[in-house]
Amino acid sequence: MKRIPTNFGSYETEYRSRMSRARRGLRAVMHLLAAATAVVLAGLFLFPLNAHAGRSCEEHRLAAASIIKGMELAQRTAQQLDASGAQVVLLARAGQDLGKYGLRYSHMGLAYKTEAGAWRVVHKLNQCNTATAAIYRQGLGEFFLDDLWRNEAAWVVPTPDVQAHLRAALDESALRITRLHTAPYSIVSYAWGDRYQQSNQWAIETLAAAMEPATILTRGQAQAWLKFKGYEPTTLKLGPLTRLGGRLGAANVAFDDHPNEKRFSDRIETVTVDSVFAWLPRAGLGAAPVVLRL
Repeated sequence: MKRIPTNFGSYETEYRSRMSRARRGLRAVMHLLAAATAVVLAGLFLFPLNAHAGRSCEEHRLAAASIIKGMELAQRTAQQLDASGAQVVLLARAGQDLGKYGLRYSHMGLAYKTEAGAWRVVHKLNQCNTATAAIYRQGLGEFFLDDLWRNEAAWVVPTPDVQAHLRAALDESALRITRLHTAPYSIVSYAWGDRYQQSNQWAIETLAAAMEPATILTRGQAQAWLKFKGYEPTTLKLGPLTRLGGRLGAANVAFDDHPNEKRFSDRIETVTVDSVFAWLPRAGLGAAPVVLRL
């Protein structure tokens, strides 16, 4: 099912009207499971959609065991986030096996606690088999019910000052939180470029804009702030055959935004969860990462 990206909106009616019979059946199973654990899972699901980031776009039916694991991970994550006293965290998942690149996590978003007590995640998702993306808001259940490579969550609790700035941005209109969003998407977009923007890049550029809302109005200004604060992107060693295969085999992979001197020396600098989680404590912007494994 192909869906049109919609920034920060409720897509429940449109989703139901276009859902296949198999998907409706799966959704019924999910609702049955959720009903059995309604107390602990209340508020964990919000706005289902067919968009992805940090995981494969292959279409296949989720097994019941995967659904249960995803729900359990969401529940336990919510419990630990509640216990932490945090109001906003940077939350990550492991949607792909990135071990050959020395990376553990594939995707992150900005998670915040609503006044009603539920946790929501605002993050950037790529429409499968396209080079475009949009900003979405989901519950924890949807965030982790995405065919994870590893049933593991990780998060960084920002300092109170950073949390306050992020929460102010999240509480304002959708226009503010999507201000630095760039729709053209590449999973390996250049960390210091503006032609494309991947999910993790959007998250930290939005963090930068939240910290200096009066002065950071463009992606270039956000990136200058990140450099000033000492952020260092991950450098992937990708040879020409790997780059060619990626560019020809997927719509959401592009390398033409990387400087030639870096690209042709096999140095692809991009924003990763691992580099962000290492930077936040180093810059005094957050605590050490917390890991939850099932």
